[in-house]
Amino acid sequence: MDRPLPEKVRRRVVALTGDALGGLTLAELPAPLRQYARFTPQRRTKFGGNAMAAELEGDAVFRQRIAARFRERFPELAGALEESGPPPAADPVDVAALAYVLRPAGWAKLVAAAGEEAQRAQAERAGEEAQRELARLREELAQARAAARADSEEARTELDALRRELDSTHRKLRSAQSDVRRGEAEVRKIRAELESVRHAASAEKAAADGEVRRLKSRLAEAESALESGRRAAREGRSVEDMRVRLLLDTVLDAAQGLRRELALPPAATRPADTVDAVEPGQMTPKDVAARALSDTDPALLDQLLALPQAHLVVDGYNVTKTGYPALPLEKQRLRLLGGLAILAAQSGAEVTCVFDGAELAAPVLLAPPRGVRVLFSKPGQTADELIRRLVRAEPPGRPVVVVSSDREVADGCAAAGARPVASSLLLNRLART
Repeated sequence: MDRPLPEKVRRRVVALTGDALGGLTLAELPAPLRQYARFTPQRRTKFGGNAMAAELEGDAVFRQRIAARFRERFPELAGALEESGPPPAADPVDVAALAYVLRPAGWAKLVAAAGEEAQRAQAERAGEEAQRELARLREELAQARAAARADSEEARTELDALRRELDSTHRKLRSAQSDVRRGEAEVRKIRAELESVRHAASAEKAAADGEVRRLKSRLAEAESALESGRRAAREGRSVEDMRVRLLLDTVLDAAQGLRRELALPPAATRPADTVDAVEPGQMTPKDVAARALSDTDPALLDQLLALPQAHLVVDGYNVTKTGYPALPLEKQRLRLLGGLAILAAQSGAEVTCVFDGAELAAPVLLAPPRGVRVLFSKPGQTADELIRRLVRAEPPGRPVVVVSSDREVADGCAAAGARPVASSLLLNRLART
């Protein structure tokens, strides 16, 4: 053959070969086709079509075996091909397929003629299908045109209705816009009137608020002045009463202590009492200093605190930074106040501990121990100033002992009538407890 098999002829040859392949044994099959022997005819055609076409073309023995199967299946058509030619009514594709396998005389022409006939029939069928498709498309086009004309008429009708509706809407919109403009003008006028009323009300309210604030300020000043007068009267009266009462208690305790020390029996006034003579005087903190005791002897502090109504004032941080400066301030305060509580319980003296509070960012949360008054200086004031104020607040004649190693504090307290002692004396006394 001078040209390839027509595609329809080739497919027919492969399909017939796949059907005939099941009648051969494995020994009769070429090696490349043995793997398709157990397949169904359709699977053989699908997966082994190329291999079967190649073996038919290249293996003459295999082609003769397939030809024998074709003679058994198509005896009349095969006989006609080998003897006189194909019958006129036979399918040209079947004729070409059997001619290709049987290879009778002039088989190549038969295959070519069958291929041309198949192509011509296919072209005729394609033409008929094209004519039918063309007729169908023409009919659809006519229907589409009719539908388009109907849709166009309907669209024109709707467009006219929409135009009329749009004109009506435009007229309504212009009327509504004019109403809106009139309403906006009214609103602007009302807003202007409202704004003027607001300004007037704000001015009246501001004037009223100013008058109220002035009256409240005057009332607060009057109340403050009244309260200050009352507080000053109460404080003056209470402070003077407290100073007189404390001085009276001091004199009474000193007289009782002197009576006990001299063992004076109670006696009525005697003539000898009128005789001018030297009488024993009251012991003061300055008299205690005359005794032969060291300035750091704890016994000296015990003698001072044994005086009637003695008041011990302690410069807190001066003592703690002398005795235990390595501890944090909180632990320094707790340690000192614990020792002072024991000392107050043992001596019965009034004990006041003063700390410098000028650098505190917040109040100190501290529960003072029993018998010890704890005070912190106010902002802008030092503990030294607070100690001097405490000493000056005491009445003259009351024994006041100030514990501080600060020379300025000691001199100021001594000038006010108190007895200053060093911090080491208190530390030695607390260490003994």
